[in-house]
Amino acid sequence: MQAIISNFKRSRHKPSPNQVILVVEGVTSKDQASKFVGKKLTYKTSSGKEIKGEVRASHGNSGALRALFETGMPGQCLGTKLKLE
Repeated sequence: MQAIISNFKRSRHKPSPNQVILVVEGVTSKDQASKFVGKKLTYKTSSGKEIKGEVRASHGNSGALRALFETGMPGQCLGTKLKLE
């Protein structure tokens, strides 16, 4: 399944580079999003490196997900697709 990186999780002044907000096509509610909690993610960089992460929680009422990655994500990742396993 495919997910799109929407934005970094952030507070008022500071973004968290290892946490991102994901949007999955076809998921429109909090209940549908909660089924993806615990799934693994893989992001491939342009140099071929893989950054692995995990879906931790739903985000908001529209079906977005919050994911935690092992290292900080690059800024180029915004708007790109991920593999949701």
